Amino acid sequence: MAEITASMVKALRDSTGAGMMDCKSALAETGGDMEAAVDWLRKKGLAKAAKKSSRVAAEGLVGVATADRKGAVVEVNSETDFVARNEAFQSMVSEIAKLGIDAQGDVDALRAATMPNGKTVADFVTDAVATIGENMNVRRTGYIEVSEGVVASYVHGQVVPGLGKIGVLVGLESKGDKEKLAAHGKQLAMHIAAASPIAVRPEEVDASLVDREREVLAAQARDSGKPEDIIAKMVEGRLRKYYEEVVLLHQIYVIDGENTVGKAIKEMEKDVGAPITVAAFARFAIGEGIEREESDFASEVAAAAGS
Repeated sequence: MAEITASMVKALRDSTGAGMMDCKSALAETGGDMEAAVDWLRKKGLAKAAKKSSRVAAEGLVGVATADRKGAVVEVNSETDFVARNEAFQSMVSEIAKLGIDAQGDVDALRAATMPNGKTVADFVTDAVATIGENMNVRRTGYIEVSEGVVASYVHGQVVPGLGKIGVLVGLESKGDKEKLAAHGKQLAMHIAAASPIAVRPEEVDASLVDREREVLAAQARDSGKPEDIIAKMVEGRLRKYYEEVVLLHQIYVIDGENTVGKAIKEMEKDVGAPITVAAFARFAIGEGIEREESDFASEVAAAAGS
């Protein structure tokens, strides 16, 4: 059996809000598997859905760049937030974001791309590590292109234009007024930054996520003691609520707080004078999904003192 450490219990508690003993029991029941422990707690009604963003740990910057119906977003990590305020680091990430357009979402192609000084991105970052004194990494990149319309962007927690803690791109296919379309696109990007959807439409949600959610909802519904046919209806009803939380077009639009994004887009169409289709979006938050190994500072000090 896997060892259940205090740090594991704390991480599970932080991400679910469940009690410490419940978290310990969940980890013991699932052999230390964090995701399975989250599901165990949810089936018992002791936790909310896990949010991967709760594991955010790495530092650095997210950069966005757009040009002629195209857009790229990149994440460049560093060890500390202090580096994100370094002008040399900021300049480097800005240049890498621009190169992301030609890389078209291929992180290996981006690392092999040529910086203005003639060096590859990978070599430039290596040099920056030596100069700035921290480990750095071009972690990932995303790309969106539309045949007609705009690719709008938004950066949250912006430190300089195009760089910040969260970067969003949204591609809107439309023959409507480009200037108005771009303005609406920026607001949609702001919504995406705030609401963190995982797909544009229900059918685009990863099937494994839907299956996992359905399993958890079914376990919760069975506690009611109702027949299986009623449970199936309860699960489908609750699954619709799940889609309202994670699917862009079904979410309540944060800009007006009343309509769904789908309905808000219908109003936008009247303004731009043509139909609008959300082709795709990309949302990068710095360090999401990266787990930082937490240390016990007091123990480290004691060890250093030889006690």
